Amino acid sequence: MWRYLKRLIIGRPLKSTDESGQSLTIFKGLALLSSDALSSVAYGTEQITAVLITLSTAALMYQMWVALLVLILLAAITLSYRQIIYAYPSGGGAYVVARSNWGEGAGLVAGGSLLVDYMLTVAVSTTSGTEAITSAIPSLYHYQVPIAILIVLFIMVLNLRGMRDSASFLVLPVYLFILMIILMIIVGGYNILTGKITYHAAAPITASVKGMTLLMFFKAFSAGSASLTGVEAISNAVPNFKQPNRKNASNTLALMAIILAIFFGSITFLSYYMGIIPNAKDTVLSQIGTGVFGHGFFYYMLQLATALILAVAANTGFSAFPILAYNMAKDKYLPHAYLDKGDRLGYSNGIISLAIGAVVLIWIFNGKTNLLIPLYAVGVFVPFTLSQSGMIVHWLHHKEGFWPGKMFINLIGAGISVMLVLFLFALHFKEVWPYLIIMPLILYMFYRVHNHYQQVARQLRVHNKNESVQIREYDGSTVIVLVGNVTQVTRQAISYANSIADQVVAVHVSFASDPDKENKIENQFKSEYPDIRFVNIHTSYRSLNDPVLRFCDVMARKDDEINYSTTVLVPQFVPRKPWQQVLHNQTGVRLRAALNSRQNIIVSTYNYHLSN
Repeated sequence: MWRYLKRLIIGRPLKSTDESGQSLTIFKGLALLSSDALSSVAYGTEQITAVLITLSTAALMYQMWVALLVLILLAAITLSYRQIIYAYPSGGGAYVVARSNWGEGAGLVAGGSLLVDYMLTVAVSTTSGTEAITSAIPSLYHYQVPIAILIVLFIMVLNLRGMRDSASFLVLPVYLFILMIILMIIVGGYNILTGKITYHAAAPITASVKGMTLLMFFKAFSAGSASLTGVEAISNAVPNFKQPNRKNASNTLALMAIILAIFFGSITFLSYYMGIIPNAKDTVLSQIGTGVFGHGFFYYMLQLATALILAVAANTGFSAFPILAYNMAKDKYLPHAYLDKGDRLGYSNGIISLAIGAVVLIWIFNGKTNLLIPLYAVGVFVPFTLSQSGMIVHWLHHKEGFWPGKMFINLIGAGISVMLVLFLFALHFKEVWPYLIIMPLILYMFYRVHNHYQQVARQLRVHNKNESVQIREYDGSTVIVLVGNVTQVTRQAISYANSIADQVVAVHVSFASDPDKENKIENQFKSEYPDIRFVNIHTSYRSLNDPVLRFCDVMARKDDEINYSTTVLVPQFVPRKPWQQVLHNQTGVRLRAALNSRQNIIVSTYNYHLSN
């Protein structure tokens, strides 16, 4: 039943040869990987004005200068990540760049920051989309957490179906949002030129506002820099693009950056020109939409498009997280399960892990994850700093093309990024202090995983093909057959054990609750198999594991003295239909798990398949 349900939800498995059909074009790549970055224009300007308004309405004019600095940083980051796409086309973005140029520790900090940040991306995006839904339908306000979790699960299933299906679905909300913002900018510009929208700014751009400090300016800048989250996602997903994948990924990044720059700059200008004041009940973008369109059809289409892109912005995380996890697993810092592709040729384990992490965040913070935006920004700008400074090291070593110019771009990006990180810690320490605890724990996990794989490799590696390997020669074997009742399964298992063993021992664990039944089983077995040793272990408890382990340990020690091998045979019957497994206890599974911990015991299973 599970198999048919899985096929219904996820779709039929794809052949490995179908992988080229799942690759992204620029059109679909923009939809799949830019939703997070583009959606940030819905709240980027608002984050800036929310800081400036605490001083005065006149201070809102500084939003233009803050926006200019954000756009300079966007240009530096975009040019830098275009370089990364060509220099490191395997994906992995900041993790690969930092690890290659700064070493293992820096790479793990970048990778760990981004892994957590993608979980925050999904949590913040879905809760923002949920807030847009509950604003339109207030009766759903108390169901924000379940709605956000359902959105996460829906996007997870969409990605499990493969990139082609998820990209096709995202085309509508992403391009509808692009269309509505373009329309708003054109109509707004026309209305300004024709005098339908009058100048309402509280102060001219060149004015000097009393009380304004450099600290306040950079606080607004650090808040507005949230608009740049998601820019790095395309560099993480280069292998997902059609060939030539580097060129297509690079062009997609450039197109996204141009759209983001035009949208962010235009929205900030309209906000300044129209004198928009932040309002808890009405977003800056909504107020601009009202001023441009009124409360007609186009205003509601703008709100719908905004709600949709905020809800699906989480998909950027679902696209980038699995590729990053794949690169880190390839380097043995994450479990190898992240290397495996699912039925639809996506990295399913990465997709599912991301969904679980996001759901946990939504549940812990009760759907109010906006307080985590500063932490969200730290998770982005720490990798930005490491990757851009790493590219400076890269150019110093490789000196390809016009490398001084490229290095200068990276220097600007790295300088602004490190300044932002310092300001985030200085000005938002109450929100970002968890980073100082979470990151060491994640690094500890990475090193433990890596050390495990190194130890396994060291113990399994054949150093010399011609070296003599000491293989133990056994003089005989003992097979211990675990017996519950005398059934067809028992008979078949005993017959098999006799065919491979020098001596067979049947072991039964009896409980004090029903001695008559236990005596009956013992007598029946001895009657049918008089030549086989039967051991009846009595226990006052309900667990089979402890008495079986104690007996097997004793037998294994005795066998070791006479150079015998010890095998424990666990008989079990297998129902014809998989769903019927849940109707039976899993005693055999638990016993095998317990026995597997014993170094000197071989564990085997005898399966008896039922016909109906």
